[in-house]
Amino acid sequence: MRLAQAHDGVIINTDSMQVYRDLRVLTARPTLEDEAEAPHLLYGTVDAAVNFSAGAWVAEAARVLADVRAQGRLPIFVGGSGLYFKALTRGLSDVPAIAADVRDDVRARLERDGPEALHAQLALRDAGSAARLHRNDRTRIARALEVVEATGRSLTDWHRDALPPLLPAGTFSATFLTPDRDELYARIDARFDVMLRAGALDEVAALAARRLDPLLPAMKAHGVPALIRHLAGEIDLEDAAVIGRADTRHYAKRQFTWFRHQLPEFEWMTPEAAGEQVGLCLL
Repeated sequence: MRLAQAHDGVIINTDSMQVYRDLRVLTARPTLEDEAEAPHLLYGTVDAAVNFSAGAWVAEAARVLADVRAQGRLPIFVGGSGLYFKALTRGLSDVPAIAADVRDDVRARLERDGPEALHAQLALRDAGSAARLHRNDRTRIARALEVVEATGRSLTDWHRDALPPLLPAGTFSATFLTPDRDELYARIDARFDVMLRAGALDEVAALAARRLDPLLPAMKAHGVPALIRHLAGEIDLEDAAVIGRADTRHYAKRQFTWFRHQLPEFEWMTPEAAGEQVGLCLL
């Protein structure tokens, strides 16, 4: 926000859950007050019924990046989705859109036969992807199988023929914030409780009422599955909150590992040091 205000910047969402308009509170999207202080793009632009992907995000990011540059403004990509940042800086495979009938057929077989059966089918069509995926990874197994069935090519092949990055090496500055782990986890726990008081349960109730495919990305946002179970009478609210907090903490832990191995060019910095650096930038 300070960088955007000082350098005529535009904040561009780089988070796979904050794209969904249905979940402002539960995904901790910028507040309306934040959005009034500096321009924000690609937040809350996608309906929860859409199976939004990294490829779709890259296409949107390319469009807004061109617009921001044409205006002579500073693009500031902010978020927590490592795959989006990797696509932004390393490129991404150009997998075509999957026809609805193919996706529906794969999802129906997944529900009927289970993930292990589909994993076995995937091993016959795309051994490379099958070897990388756990037999119970429902979402990724379904995705890999629908790609090979729709295109005749494996995800491995598509990934080999990657599109060039929007931000090539040497054209950007990148920072990964590294708060103290215990402090971070405490803030995650506190924030989940704040979300509940701010209307997160109402958001999830509205989402549940739509009876969307549970494999859709929005339906797996941290806290959504557990709160849906609470709304269905399966668990009480505190149990749902415990699950939501734990899922978020586990994700934060995985972020540290993922960025360390996948995007080593990011400079690791404490929030305090980053704040000091921002201050220097503003001088």
